[in-house]
Amino acid sequence: MSFLNKLGIGTGGVGVGLGRGSSRPLVANTRTRLQSGPQVSTVGATRAPEMNESRRLSNGLRELLWNLDGLGRGALLDLGAAWQTTLSFFIERGFRVSSEDILREWKDFLVEEAKIRDLQNPPESLDLTATGRATRFLQANLQYAPASFDAVLLWDVLDYFEPVLAKQMVASLTELLRPGAVVFAMFHSKKPETFRRYRVVDSNTLQVISASALCPAQRSYQNREIQDLFGRYRTIKSFVGRDQLRETLFIK
Repeated sequence: MSFLNKLGIGTGGVGVGLGRGSSRPLVANTRTRLQSGPQVSTVGATRAPEMNESRRLSNGLRELLWNLDGLGRGALLDLGAAWQTTLSFFIERGFRVSSEDILREWKDFLVEEAKIRDLQNPPESLDLTATGRATRFLQANLQYAPASFDAVLLWDVLDYFEPVLAKQMVASLTELLRPGAVVFAMFHSKKPETFRRYRVVDSNTLQVISASALCPAQRSYQNREIQDLFGRYRTIKSFVGRDQLRETLFIK
């Protein structure tokens, strides 16, 4: 069901050890399931290999795994494309994985929003401001039970969201995390010229895949702005690469 249909409008989507309790069942936003070992919930299908691939050493990924070591059967949320290699990597380590391609959902949402603005008589009650868009988007996405996850792969998605949505999304994600959970995020030092996807190769290597842009980059965050976004997190550790990409871990 499209967003317009929901509205009733007709038209011609520093490294520290962590202690946690046992894993809880997930309430996942699921359209496709990949069955391999523990349950995996995905939104969208896994992607076929693309051209223009490269690899980068990821100290952030290594630090994430160090923090998750000894957790046991934890739960992880991947907010990028549902690559089978990434899913299998964490499944083999005992994680229950949910994958939601949040940038693709944002692109689909903006398409529906554009249709609303083009209507001759849009609903008067519909808030078309950036705050209104962010609220509606998060009401339709990231629908999981509170305290469901031990880790989140956020990748570089915040650079592509409107600042108001980025702030609200971090707040929403925080509620989905258990105490001591870890967020792995990436930030560009300047607006990226090429849209990229990431998938896990091994415990300290990421595959970087150039892809068609889903939406334009909105901004690049400075250190103070990143700290403000994740103000509720008690530990921050960053790794700056030569490719002007900063990997950062946040611990709730």
